[in-house]
Amino acid sequence: MCYIFHGYLPYHCVIVAGILLIVGLVGCIVPVIPSVPLSYLGLMLLYFTDRVQFSTRFLLIWLGIVVVLQVLDYVMPSVSTRLTGGSKWGVWGSVIGLVTGLFFGVWGIVIGPFAGAVLFELLAGKEAWTAIKSGIGTFVGTILDTILKLICCGMMIYYYIDALT
Repeated sequence: MCYIFHGYLPYHCVIVAGILLIVGLVGCIVPVIPSVPLSYLGLMLLYFTDRVQFSTRFLLIWLGIVVVLQVLDYVMPSVSTRLTGGSKWGVWGSVIGLVTGLFFGVWGIVIGPFAGAVLFELLAGKEAWTAIKSGIGTFVGTILDTILKLICCGMMIYYYIDALT
């Protein structure tokens, strides 16, 4: 793969970095792929080539953004569920709905957490409107999280392209 040659990685590592950035972008939609960390790994790989030299400050700022987004990735749906009146049942339902939704493509990933939160809130004895509000909270949290990851990965791809031109 990429080997160190006189302190720099060879040119084909630029291609591997681009692939990591693209896979990271895809990971924004497919939850089993760690989207933002893969994109950051692509930037780091690009940094170690002789083609591009990002500043240390630039890389540390992006590392901070990656860490924050990774935390938000796990917290956002449950926080938004709680903010809309959901219980632990709704949070667990959204997680189970997300995992189940993976088997049904992109729409399953979008609808699964909503359906799971609503179903589990109903099983917990909540009224229908409260269960639906919990599902909406989960849906909004999931969508906001996805948008933030897409923006982040898109910006990293921009920096990749900008650095190579």
